Amino acid sequence: MHKYFFPVIGLFFLCFSCEQPVASSNEEETPTEDLNSEIHAAAKTTNLSTAIVGNTHSPYVKLKSIPIGDCRWTEGFWADKFKVAEEVMVPYMGTLLTGDTGHALNNFKIAAGLKEGEHKGMFWHDGDFYKYMEAAMYIYAINRDEKVLAELDEYIHIIGKSQQADGYLQTQVTTRDNVSRYENRKFHEMYNTGHLLTSAVIHHRVTGQTNFLDIAVKHADNLYETFSPQPKELSRFGFNQTQIMGLVEMYRETGDKRYLELAEQFINARGKSKVEVDKTTRYGHIGDMVQERTPLREETEAVGHAVLALYFYAGAADVYAETGEQALIDALDRLWDNVANKKMYVTGAVGQTHHGVSSQNDMVHEAFINDYMMPNATAYNETCANICNAMFSYRMLGVKGEAKHADLMELVLFNSALSGISIEGKDYFYANPLRMSNAADRDYSSTESRDREPYINCFCCPPNLVRTIAKVSGWAYSLSDNGVSVNLYGGNELSTKLADGSGLKLTQKTNYPWDGNISITVDEAKAEAFDVLLRIPEWGDGAQVQINGTKAAIVAEPGTFATINRTWKKGDVITLDLPMDIHLVEGNSLIEEVRNQVAVKRGPVVYCLETPDLPAGTSILDAYLPADAGLTATYKPEMLGGITEISGDFLLRKDKKNKMYNVLTKPEWERRKTSLVPYFAWSNRGEAEMTVWLPMVWQSK
Repeated sequence: MHKYFFPVIGLFFLCFSCEQPVASSNEEETPTEDLNSEIHAAAKTTNLSTAIVGNTHSPYVKLKSIPIGDCRWTEGFWADKFKVAEEVMVPYMGTLLTGDTGHALNNFKIAAGLKEGEHKGMFWHDGDFYKYMEAAMYIYAINRDEKVLAELDEYIHIIGKSQQADGYLQTQVTTRDNVSRYENRKFHEMYNTGHLLTSAVIHHRVTGQTNFLDIAVKHADNLYETFSPQPKELSRFGFNQTQIMGLVEMYRETGDKRYLELAEQFINARGKSKVEVDKTTRYGHIGDMVQERTPLREETEAVGHAVLALYFYAGAADVYAETGEQALIDALDRLWDNVANKKMYVTGAVGQTHHGVSSQNDMVHEAFINDYMMPNATAYNETCANICNAMFSYRMLGVKGEAKHADLMELVLFNSALSGISIEGKDYFYANPLRMSNAADRDYSSTESRDREPYINCFCCPPNLVRTIAKVSGWAYSLSDNGVSVNLYGGNELSTKLADGSGLKLTQKTNYPWDGNISITVDEAKAEAFDVLLRIPEWGDGAQVQINGTKAAIVAEPGTFATINRTWKKGDVITLDLPMDIHLVEGNSLIEEVRNQVAVKRGPVVYCLETPDLPAGTSILDAYLPADAGLTATYKPEMLGGITEISGDFLLRKDKKNKMYNVLTKPEWERRKTSLVPYFAWSNRGEAEMTVWLPMVWQSK
């Protein structure tokens, strides 16, 4: 039996206490090292690492991840999205990345000596392929289609042949004669490494096979041997730090503590070096751009490239889950708050600018900028950044156990994540602005596009989004000390084991997010009392909870988990009724770009106005929302894959003025019935203008 093989026999928990931290760099090592060996020796026989985030043993996690496949979508919104992922998104992406368009598999074949040619695609294209493989694994975990597994085994064989004898694995480097290892961080070796390690761990958890994990172990060992001595020339190297998350998962999977130590070392390296241009920087982007001006534990503001920052924060949250270092979680709390309450769009999107400067005047791109600086038409909001925002919040949900983190996850999933892919599942946005107007002069020459594209040369976002859609059922529930939390709502079946090893089966039925009525039936439960934690969304004022048709004696406070503790029996039904009122949302007065404007939101879904719903020739810039619009919601199952449309009276301004500034006169209005669609569904009906924010007219008569 391979030394890293954990038989797939289900989820059981240790009877002895493992609530001791793994030592951080400033703690004594010996006693923790011994305990760590005990924990992972047990893990190898009880298969405790079967979740997307394998935090089952992590001593500083309050809500622990359920095993992959324990929750399955059965009906409604997410079931429909998973079906599209299974039947269209993943297969279509496979044709791109294994063929000549995406060329990613070709790069591995060239590196393996199986094909002649040159590396094509971005330097981070290996990572894109690993994410695609991860998406396929989540699909396989549900449908157990042996064809999927066979394809993955073929890819793994090729990847193994492309690996160097000492474990190094980067096709963008080994296929070039004039490039050395870790010569320049523009080659994104750390980014590719993180996705390799994560994908290999997920493959092992889903299949029980070790062929991919063996490759990852060799590569992680090489990374440790290269970086653990902390050579000065590599002290600034890890700037796109997916490797931190990957190393923590490797530690959880194998019990090799060196991987956790190296993950923490990469965190500690930020902010220790003098900020200056060197040969490993790209386009002079230094300092705040790559989170190297301030040590993480001292940082108070989210800065620089939004994807780089949020991968970094998510990795640090994984490290905290193992070490319990207070300074680390304090910093992450500050940063989460700064992102969520000062730099995040109403859609959950982040990364306000394509090109700009940080608050400390460092040049940045695809990045956070100053607090409350929230442009709409030029908002960048890279799809990857939005997804990373949810990934960071998922980890914070685990370590903190607070509903606000699940609220943010849901906001991203229903809005700024799904906007990155078409309803049919084959076309992609890289950037996600909140306003698109024909009047705006925009540069679409790089990663931005007027409409979704069937292939983007910078292909990091599509597989990131597809793997997220494929795995989101694994985010729907978490395990508490004595119960289960319901993080996300949607028609599903849960079959899992609680912390004490007892079986739990639930069936959830709902048409959420279009309908706020949610029923959860207990199909199997232990005889002793345990908790069911229901997330009451921050917008859910007036939520009602019933048990078997009787109002529950609990407080359903918005923005919290409502805890129901009781002895459950088969057939018990929990009903959560969330009011799905249409809300007009205004921005903080410090957000200059949305003064005197509103966004329309119903439940977790943000809406937008699109020109297909306006009279021909009318621009979204001519549309105003009157206070007496009389907005109503109507579910339309055949429209845009099944959506709830919001309709009402809008005012179209007829006295158009073309000067830059004009003397104010009383506007001339035309009152017209029009509709709003969910933001994620825009640009699915041909080329269109769109806006989330609408100028408000309080008196229309």
